Amino acid sequence: MRTPASIAKHPIHPMLVPFPIGLWIFSLICDLVFVAGWGGETWRTVAFFTIVGGIVGALAAAVPGLIDMLSLPNGPRRTAIIHMTLNLTVVALYALNIWLRIVNPDNAGLTTWISIIAVVLLGVSGWLGGKMVYEYRVAVDDGTEAHVRVGRGREVRT
Repeated sequence: MRTPASIAKHPIHPMLVPFPIGLWIFSLICDLVFVAGWGGETWRTVAFFTIVGGIVGALAAAVPGLIDMLSLPNGPRRTAIIHMTLNLTVVALYALNIWLRIVNPDNAGLTTWISIIAVVLLGVSGWLGGKMVYEYRVAVDDGTEAHVRVGRGREVRT
């Protein structure tokens, strides 16, 4: 089932989500390195900025995700709403994390635990995203409106 937030028939939301996911997982790794004492202050600084980048990336991915969600029928829409709610919770946890890092920079233990909880929720949300793709076929071209390129970029409907 195609989704409306697409570029050249490719859904935008799945193109954007790897950025916040990767940034947040790397921020957790940086936190763990810092808390374990394997590195200096630079690790905490990198964690801070990767969290900020993850928040920006998540909010950018949320816009086409919302557009797509609004176009879904009831079954996948229910899963999409849970997926969205979890993702917004993760963003809120990381926003709290950033605030705590600013007001109390010496509390690395608490902020690391918040990151761990957020990454676990992110994993559950990712599982639901996969469910939408693999079970409900959201954003998958099922062939009902397939086009084949022939010759010099000409498209033929099949």
